[in-house]
Order: sequence, then structure tokens, then C-alpha cells
Amino acid sequence: MNSEELHIGVVGAGAWGTALAILANRAGARATLWVRNPLVAEAIEKRRVNAVHLPEVFIDPAIHIARDLMALKECSVLILAVPAQSMRAACIALSDLVAATTPLVLATKGIERGSLMLMSEVVQSILPQNPLLVLSGPNFAREAAEGLPTASALATHHPFWAEPITFALSGKFFRIYGNDDPIGTQIGGAVKNVLAIAAGITAGRKLGENARAALISRGMAEMMRLARAKGGKEETLMGLAGIGDVLLSCTSAGSRNYALGQALGAGAPVAELLHATKTGLTEGVATAESVAGLAQKLGARMPIAETVHEILEARLPIQGAIERLLERRATRE
Repeated sequence: MNSEELHIGVVGAGAWGTALAILANRAGARATLWVRNPLVAEAIEKRRVNAVHLPEVFIDPAIHIARDLMALKECSVLILAVPAQSMRAACIALSDLVAATTPLVLATKGIERGSLMLMSEVVQSILPQNPLLVLSGPNFAREAAEGLPTASALATHHPFWAEPITFALSGKFFRIYGNDDPIGTQIGGAVKNVLAIAAGITAGRKLGENARAALISRGMAEMMRLARAKGGKEETLMGLAGIGDVLLSCTSAGSRNYALGQALGAGAPVAELLHATKTGLTEGVATAESVAGLAQKLGARMPIAETVHEILEARLPIQGAIERLLERRATRE
């Protein structure tokens, strides 16, 4: 099966969902982008740009804009690119439409609040028969959509689908590397959001590059502990879905999570920032709570992630958080 034979449906027209539809179209696959907001759908159809989430990139007229989920029924592959806390509702809405043989590509990073489930676990609880693949890595949507060099990891236990989906999305400037560790790949994508907030705090507080490097290194150790406790592979996190994504998110002002942390570190009130992010999703806010909860449930030590969660809950001032982390007893790496 080659890319021209695949009909890729993308569920969710945020920046990354829109970029993935553009990448699929560019690779030669037929692409349909489902847009929940009818006003956004109309604007894309008229001006061929997603003015809300990806205003700089032209959307080829060959990409079909769907306002009804029924339009996805005939797609041979579905990419789920909705926010993590909306994944369950999206799967329920799709459950009567999607054939059990249709592969689902999870392009969302996060852990569900309350249940502490990975995205794959949420999907499997509603669509248990569908083959699952996880797409994750250091991917700023705008750069990928503009054709700048980008790489991503595709993790699955279904090798039959890995190759055709790789070809359906890959191009000269978008490369996909496969692995067989969906759990580790998802842990990397979730925890990096939390570490990016922490790294932003060090920058906003002007703690220096040494502090940020130390935080990234110790944050990677925490990520590996959680992956191991959940059943993932530590080596996965030394690739694109782990250290690659961490380096991008923890060093670039283009990361919403990093920008949030930077504002916190500079002294902006937590409540004001969290209110502002309701209109511009910062996934790390919800993920910090879930990561801390999952770590506690599995007995994985994650002091940085737990501290970020306490800061976001306004239970711990930033100066107190810094002092607490620095006063921790030194141990062997």
C-alpha cells in the first residue's frame, strides 16, 4: 500500500492537526481535516489558512475541510490530534463511525486528568480493536508545515501499518523513525510539557544556563523513572520522543509551556496566567497534575514534576520551590 492509496483523516484542526493534514497532502495522500468550529471551517475554506492556529501557512485546496464527523467514515487512517483532555469525548463521538480495522494515529501529548491514563489507554477503552500508532517528537507545527527539516517518532506494535503510514506523512523535509515502544514514547511526550514549564521558570528567574542544564538532565532521569514504572523502555527516551522533544521544548520561547514558565519565573501571578491560557492551550498545566498523580501511583520519584504541579496549584511559591529542590539530599546519579 502506498501513500496515494491512503485517505488520511485528521481529527482536530489545531496547529499540529492542521500541519499533519498539510504534510499528508504534500506526501501525496488524500487528506481530510475535520474542523469542530464552523466559523474556523468557513474561514479555512474561503482563505485557505487556519487563522486561529496556523495563520502563516497556506492550506492546499486539495485538502478537504470537513464539518461533520461522518466525512471521516471512509478514511483509511485517522490521526487523532485533539487536546489530551478532549480525547475521550472525541473517541466516543467516533465510536459509531470508525471500523474496527481502521488504524488510529495518536498525535496528542498528555495524560488524562483523573483517570491518569495515557492517550493510548483512553482510546483503547473506547475503541479496543483498532490498531494504534503513536506519533511524537520535537515538532513545532509551523516549522513542519512550512517545510523546514523536522523528524518524528512513530511507535506501534502493528508493523503492518507502520510503513504505509510513514510514507503517507513523510517527505524530503519530514522524516519519521519507527520504534516499538508506544508507552515510553507517550511518557516522553507528556513529561516534556512539565519540564518545559520548569525550564521556563529558571529562565524567567534568571537562574542561569547551568541551572537549566541541570534541570533538563535531572528531568530526564525523572522521565525515565516514570517510563520504567509504566512499562516503557528507557532507551526510547534517548531518541526523538524523549531527549529530542525535551531539548526543543525546554530551550525555545516558541514552546507555550516554556513561555508560561518564563512568565511565572518573572513574577507573573499564577492565577492570571492560568486564566489567560484558557484561550491558548498550554497542555503542561493539565499534564503536570496528571504526571504528579501517576508518579505517586506508580511509586516513581519525580520531585521536579511534583514541584511544578504545586507551583501551578499555588500551593508553593517559586522561591520556596527553588530552595526545596536545592536542599534535597545529594544522591548518586
